[in-house]
Amino acid sequence: MYAIIEESGSQRKVTQGEPILIDLLDEGKSEAGKTITFDKVLVVGDIGGAAKFGQPYVAGATVAAEVLQPIVLGEKLHVQHFQAKKTWQKKTGHRQRYTQVKVTSING
Repeated sequence: MYAIIEESGSQRKVTQGEPILIDLLDEGKSEAGKTITFDKVLVVGDIGGAAKFGQPYVAGATVAAEVLQPIVLGEKLHVQHFQAKKTWQKKTGHRQRYTQVKVTSING
């Protein structure tokens, strides 16, 4: 079974038992093992079977997930600024913080 959920303004396809990275929950202070529920479910269906589409959300459908790691660092992004014909350069980096969750059940 799979579902397409809306989380933090983006849509993602999830299946049961799959670990996914979502935007940081509770400023990284959530505990491992905590259960969270996604209620904005756009599509619920069986793999290779029929699917139920919402307008915009499927009524009564939820996706439950368990927090595996409260803080996971994403990949390093490098940003470089320079001005042509000058001797000015600036290089900075950024690493986004995520929360890793595992989808435990899909109801709908």
